[in-house]
Amino acid sequence: MNWLIEFFGDPANWSGSDGIPARILEHLLYSVAALVLAALVAIPLGLWIGHTGRGSFAIVVIANLARALPTLGLVVLIAMLLGTASLWPLLIALVALAVPAILVNTFEGIRGVDPDLRDAAYGMGLSGRQVLGRVLVPVALPLILLGLRLAAIQIVATAAVAAYTGLGGLGRYVIDGLAVKDYSVVLGGSVLIVLFALAVQSLFVLVGRFVVSPGVSRRLRTR
Repeated sequence: MNWLIEFFGDPANWSGSDGIPARILEHLLYSVAALVLAALVAIPLGLWIGHTGRGSFAIVVIANLARALPTLGLVVLIAMLLGTASLWPLLIALVALAVPAILVNTFEGIRGVDPDLRDAAYGMGLSGRQVLGRVLVPVALPLILLGLRLAAIQIVATAAVAAYTGLGGLGRYVIDGLAVKDYSVVLGGSVLIVLFALAVQSLFVLVGRFVVSPGVSRRLRTR
């Protein structure tokens, strides 16, 4: 507890390029950029595969490969191949780790829609694109949001690890603190990362309450 008071009570930790606000902003920028890029890749692909049924086997392969990827190893490998002078190695690694969760959940969400509901939509004369946009996506939205939430939390955690390659963000406190054996900084940085992840979790829960149809929410609660 004394270490936390020492870290958060030090005015020097609240200003400058190494201050808490600056580090939080860096971590936020990394996380948002990676999540947006991953979503732009994974959601359209998941919608297409789930709607058409083509490439379903690839989803299983991607999911299994994703579980085997070593987080730190992937970040360090890409940083060594592309260099650490820019943000792109980190973003590529974060996107690669985040895509499977979004892709699998989007695919499962679309595929899991009641076939009778799909048939009824076609029976009303809707085109394939209209069925996807007006019927399948709204019903699958809870799972799509779950995939985004899982990916976002993984990005937050991995962005902290990525400080090992020399980038900024909240992970710098942990890496730099361990280097000089300043455990108040290590503990303070760890607490900030946990709070950041909890904030992301809460944000997605809040978004889900506003964007998911009440009817879909009720149906999920009664399962």
